[in-house]
Amino acid sequence: MSQKPDWQISTLMREDIEILRAMLRMFGKAFEDLATYTQAQPDDAYVGSLLANNSFIAIAALSDTRIVGGLAAYVLPKFEQARSEIYIYDLAVDADFRRQGIATALIEELKRIARARGAYVIFVQADYGDDPAIALYTKMGIREEVLHFDIHSND
Repeated sequence: MSQKPDWQISTLMREDIEILRAMLRMFGKAFEDLATYTQAQPDDAYVGSLLANNSFIAIAALSDTRIVGGLAAYVLPKFEQARSEIYIYDLAVDADFRRQGIATALIEELKRIARARGAYVIFVQADYGDDPAIALYTKMGIREEVLHFDIHSND
């Protein structure tokens, strides 16, 4: 018999501002970039509006009140057909909770949301050398070799 996990998955809503802020701290720690995720956070009105916006999806894994995993994604309406796709922008799991199926559960919840919203595909990028992420995404989807370019608007 399998043991019930001591965490649960929750899709964040407008009122979950503090949960999103805690998720940002967890992202900062997991990605070893705390400053990016915590130093210039927007005000509560912005965060609440973002959480209420159908083009943004935030999903948290919680153990009691502790954020132990999180996923942030964007819904991208397409122009060539009346459909959308979803881009996973960030996904991380707290180091103390890895290898428990949390990342898979976050993606499964996103797949459920994608089906409900009629999105035809979810896509995500992984960095070379991030072997755990590459293994997870390979297990769940089809791998494509692409190049990624950052084009700064102020250059």
